[in-house]
Amino acid sequence: MTALTWGDLPAYPCYLGRGDQGHFTTIDQAQVSVMDRGFIFGDGVYEVCAVYDGKPFQFAQHMARLNRSLSELRMPNPYSSDQWQVLIEQLIATDSIAIDAYSIKANDRKGLKNALIYLQITRGVALRDHAMPKAIVPTVFMMRSPLPMPTSQARAQGVACITADDFRWQKAHIKSTSLLGAVLSRQLSVDEGAAETVMFRDGFLSEASSSNVWVVKNRTVIGVPKDHLVLEGIRYGLIEEMCKGCGIAFELRRISRDEVFAADELLLSSATKEVLAIAQLDGKPVGSGTPGEIYKKLYAAYQAAKIAA
Repeated sequence: MTALTWGDLPAYPCYLGRGDQGHFTTIDQAQVSVMDRGFIFGDGVYEVCAVYDGKPFQFAQHMARLNRSLSELRMPNPYSSDQWQVLIEQLIATDSIAIDAYSIKANDRKGLKNALIYLQITRGVALRDHAMPKAIVPTVFMMRSPLPMPTSQARAQGVACITADDFRWQKAHIKSTSLLGAVLSRQLSVDEGAAETVMFRDGFLSEASSSNVWVVKNRTVIGVPKDHLVLEGIRYGLIEEMCKGCGIAFELRRISRDEVFAADELLLSSATKEVLAIAQLDGKPVGSGTPGEIYKKLYAAYQAAKIAA
């Protein structure tokens, strides 16, 4: 197979800005300085927001997490929530880009159903120095791309996952663009033809490479605590709300490796997976080896939440 080149990439619409200066273009035309600290150090944060029927899902929760991550990195948020919303709505509505990169041709949103919005903020452009420079302007990048979803087979049968030790850093609660640990973790499951890598730290569940993990035991959905060792997924609050609406017990606590392997059901959650059942872990069946009752109830509740949003 011939390797893809930059010119082969789809011309996804994007936004690139520094301070109050920004423009819409396409990813094959967007350019950032090689001295941007996001490129040199991974010194930045990001969010990934699902769009359903032209509307960002759980937008307020994404903005709250973005602000938490920025605060941890001592970075200012270059835009207010209202400004972010306007920019994201423009990006959602943008279907073609004029030759002039500073203008956009926007169609109405009727044809746009589902999409994925990726946004990131880096500290900005400066000479290379590990210390945080003062008074530099953050760089903002946003991109709209198709929303990948699990196949109908994955929904019906569940997916296979593997386990690994969590070898990442101690500040996993920051949604940082420094993702080499997640890249290495995800590649372990790719090498095994699995959907995800479920990770453990000192014998206790943390999360998967790009998903949160939920244990179902005795009709209770159990998640790990929201601390510095895991990224608090946007679906933490949503799953708690859905459990309450479905009459399912919910709790957050430390979960041992043995409890994970003894689970009645295991679930993944993320923007692209929504809620997804794990049917096998390290080659062993989870529960009955097929998606269970709790998964089916939560998946149905998730679809209802999308319509109601």
